[in-house]
Amino acid sequence: MVPRSVRIALAACALFAFLGAGFWIHALFFTRSPSVQVSPAPAQSPAEALQSAFVSVAEHVRPAVVHISPVQVAKRRRPPMMPGPFAEDPLLKDFFDQFFGPRGPRPREEFQQRALGSGVIFDKRGFILTNNHVVVGADGVVLRLASKREYRGKIVGTDVTTDLAVIQFEPDEPVAVAALGDSDALRVGEWAIAIGNPFGLDNTVTVGVVSATGRGDVGIATYENFIQTDASINPGNSGGPLVNLRGEVIGINTAIVAAAQGIGFAIPANTVKRITAQLMARGKVTRGWIGIATEPLTTELAQALGLREARGAVVTRVYPGGPAAAAGLEKNDVVVTFEGVQVEDYRQLQRLSADAEVGKTVKLEIVRNKERRTLELRVAEAPDRMSQDRPAPPRDQLR
Repeated sequence: MVPRSVRIALAACALFAFLGAGFWIHALFFTRSPSVQVSPAPAQSPAEALQSAFVSVAEHVRPAVVHISPVQVAKRRRPPMMPGPFAEDPLLKDFFDQFFGPRGPRPREEFQQRALGSGVIFDKRGFILTNNHVVVGADGVVLRLASKREYRGKIVGTDVTTDLAVIQFEPDEPVAVAALGDSDALRVGEWAIAIGNPFGLDNTVTVGVVSATGRGDVGIATYENFIQTDASINPGNSGGPLVNLRGEVIGINTAIVAAAQGIGFAIPANTVKRITAQLMARGKVTRGWIGIATEPLTTELAQALGLREARGAVVTRVYPGGPAAAAGLEKNDVVVTFEGVQVEDYRQLQRLSADAEVGKTVKLEIVRNKERRTLELRVAEAPDRMSQDRPAPPRDQLR
């Protein structure tokens, strides 16, 4: 039999164990830790959210915008002294040479003339996008970054036809880079932000909207497909970026209508991508050519040619020996599709053929004598004269 003292000890242990379990269960199920009161952040109003978006884009893209000063070295020399009885006097000759420089066929003096433009860094290796008209005729380029540091840059390549140019400098530290967006996804009415150096005012930011896309017949470039915007852009903005609210470059500002307000034009980012890839690789642009000249298709002409709507391009000339001649294309044919893409007008056909890969066989759907036909032709490389056969017309550039 268990002694009485042992029974008492066991009972006490059981009691303490029971009480401990009770306290543990109570703490677990009935005792809550004091909650921390967190004040909710005040919700932003739509206006504040939009403002924050503009500020974020400016902070992200402005460091990638560059002030460009093309340097032109002009040469001049002092004309000979006025003829007279003292023209060959050695003392007078030495005097004039000392104070006014040598004359006649002696070495010419040089001085620098500077213009202003903008650019945007799009590659961390120091590649910069700008307009051709900003650097045309330049003997050198001085670049001033947002950090106020200056570098010498070299012109990698230019394209007169689209008014684009690529410059490169050698950064000695990491640089801000702006990403190129998808300009084909643009919708009229979207926000557009222009950043540049108008009148030398570095890193100026202005805001507007995309007023139109696919603008042609502006008289600015050979192949026109511009983004129109009412964001305020002025001389000095040339080559600067047009940006969306995601901070992506959707265009490169190139021209304005000086007689109007709020009408500016930018080269679409997708065009920029195609051109810069070639400029960086070869320093020049190779374009496709199908060997025809075209004109607009009017409503009256469309009806006469058996078309229900004025969509397409009328062939006015077929160049002998060209791809179109070999394929059997004829004058007054109407090209309605190019490789399955509906041709809206003659300018679109120009762009489609220019962007086509040289050597590729493409299908054209045409209308001839009110009948639809399909032809195949092999795209050739455009002769140099075809890329620059139209002189630049008077225009309101931003330089």
